[in-house]
Amino acid sequence: MATKQCQNIFLVVASLLIMLVNLIPHVLCRLLDDELIMVNRHEDWMTQQGRVYKDAEEKARRFMIFKDNLRYIDEFNDGLDRGFKLGLNQFADITNEEFRATHTGYKSSSSKLTFTSSKSKPFRYADVTAAPTAMDWRSKGVVTGVKDQGSCGCCWAFSAVAAIEGITQLKTGKLISLSEQQLVDCDIYGVNQGCEGGLMDNAFQFIKRNGGLTTESSYPYEGIDGTCNTQNAKKVAATISGYEDVPVNNEKALLQAVANQPVSVAIEGSGMSFQFYSSGVFTGDCGTNLNHAVTAVGYGTSSSGVKHWLIKNSWGTGWGMNGYMMIQRDVSDKEGLCGLAMKASYPIA
Repeated sequence: MATKQCQNIFLVVASLLIMLVNLIPHVLCRLLDDELIMVNRHEDWMTQQGRVYKDAEEKARRFMIFKDNLRYIDEFNDGLDRGFKLGLNQFADITNEEFRATHTGYKSSSSKLTFTSSKSKPFRYADVTAAPTAMDWRSKGVVTGVKDQGSCGCCWAFSAVAAIEGITQLKTGKLISLSEQQLVDCDIYGVNQGCEGGLMDNAFQFIKRNGGLTTESSYPYEGIDGTCNTQNAKKVAATISGYEDVPVNNEKALLQAVANQPVSVAIEGSGMSFQFYSSGVFTGDCGTNLNHAVTAVGYGTSSSGVKHWLIKNSWGTGWGMNGYMMIQRDVSDKEGLCGLAMKASYPIA
């Protein structure tokens, strides 16, 4: 009896071993196929982005990061529908830590050092009661094309300039692309430190003291800290008389302001879902550690009934919805989603 049982066990084990032997090649082939797909996607992405690595070691390291990011994107999109999607963009081969270090630049920790001269002034849009249900300043010719700060942490300059471009158009009827590089190079004797970060309120103060801002064509963007070109800076194209802060933690007040002009907004814009945002109304996980600056250029309600802000970013047209994001509006937290109602301001012309 014992011998027969041993024979039966042997036959079962042998059958299992044969099955495993037959299965292993299929598993290996599947793994190799998946890896080959990843390699091809990375190569296609490199071609699309014009990415060239310095050597094979760097390429291998970036490929591993690319795979991790791609898996994150695919798992997010295949999971619970959150009303927005992620996608591959120019940031697909850098870690989130690298992204935070090179593509933000709002100095939230220095907020106490900002100028206070305009803080005692009343909020000029406080009595606005007939704000339209939707606004898109792009459709009214008030917004220039999406720009790209690159790896220079000067989002504050792009946010401030976009707001000034908007109020200048509303005042003069002329849409002029103004110079961020002038701020990066010349507004360096206080909180603002070019690619090392800054604040929009301080930029507004600098522009007022400086007598205005020149055009982008006169003082082109370089994406690095440079020496202030006083000759180019003299060619003033736009002026402001000051700025005002939107009442803190008040999305209603922010809407009153955005209904009248584009507004500079600070935000926590460094999470992975923010990094790879592609479309839809962003409702992602984020806090109130303000580290990025954008410009609110509108608001509205999505087809699914979600109220949202329309923000212009400075990461090029390859990010988000051709450089823009819809982000949820009127959330339960008074600070707004990602803290967007905490530090908003606008120039006065």
